[in-house]
Amino acid sequence: MNKPMVLLISLLACGGVLAQTPPPASTPESAASRLAGNKIDKVQLTSNLDSVGKLLESSSAARQIDSSKAPEAMQRRDRARELHVAAKTALDQGNLEKASALLAESRSTFFDAVRFAAPEEVSAKKLENDYLLRLESVQALLGAYKRVSDEKSAKGVSETVAQIEKSMAAAAVLAHERKFKEARAEIDRGYLVAKAGLTSLRSGDTLVRSLNFATKEEEYHYEIDRNNTHQMLIKVLVDDKKASGEMVQAYLSKGQALRIKADDAASRKAYDEAVKLLEESTAELVRAIRNAGIYIPG
Repeated sequence: MNKPMVLLISLLACGGVLAQTPPPASTPESAASRLAGNKIDKVQLTSNLDSVGKLLESSSAARQIDSSKAPEAMQRRDRARELHVAAKTALDQGNLEKASALLAESRSTFFDAVRFAAPEEVSAKKLENDYLLRLESVQALLGAYKRVSDEKSAKGVSETVAQIEKSMAAAAVLAHERKFKEARAEIDRGYLVAKAGLTSLRSGDTLVRSLNFATKEEEYHYEIDRNNTHQMLIKVLVDDKKASGEMVQAYLSKGQALRIKADDAASRKAYDEAVKLLEESTAELVRAIRNAGIYIPG
């Protein structure tokens, strides 16, 4: 029997973990779920905690990680262990929701570790699939960006489109050479430029108002996503050593200071103020990105 099949069987057989617990999640139970009357059973949660502990320490998947010696796998398994300990502490303190969320994150992190410890051919196939999925997302975002820019007759669209298509072309070359890890990194750059460009086009005009936010809090979460996208694009540029100039850093510092103020306002439920501060923060990030050589509207 080949290694991937052995690994899969071991995961399915390990203490009934997959059958006994809900699907992995990285966030606490939602308000909607609580309103629906879903309750966390302490006895079941205790059993799940024990099962995940066995999964982390004595399963064939754990042995696969140990034998692989892959740094990424070992680091993720260590993180899964930390989350498991935190889940037990929360359970002992009677905080069932927190314990359940931490346990789910521990299990999910462990499965990430297993993926990094998987045989090379399995990892390679996943890298290829990840690249193809992200390529589809970039193509969809690029199409939407062109449509919205036509509606607004926006300036600088050709520069942004050229940046996105440049990343897509470079990624295609790497994918053709079966270098899917590098291709994914390149296509991620195009994805972030496309998403940042699209959300910037929609900011502050009738198009964003047409989204019909039910509350200011909902609009705040939209602006958080927009700000996070620009933050991620900046990180890519920093990694590429394109965002190292003094002017770029000045814009970044101002943007980060405004983001901190926005988070503080949101913690006080002052969402009107938080939205305004987030818009100002993102505008500073747009200036930083432009000065780093990537044109996006905003």
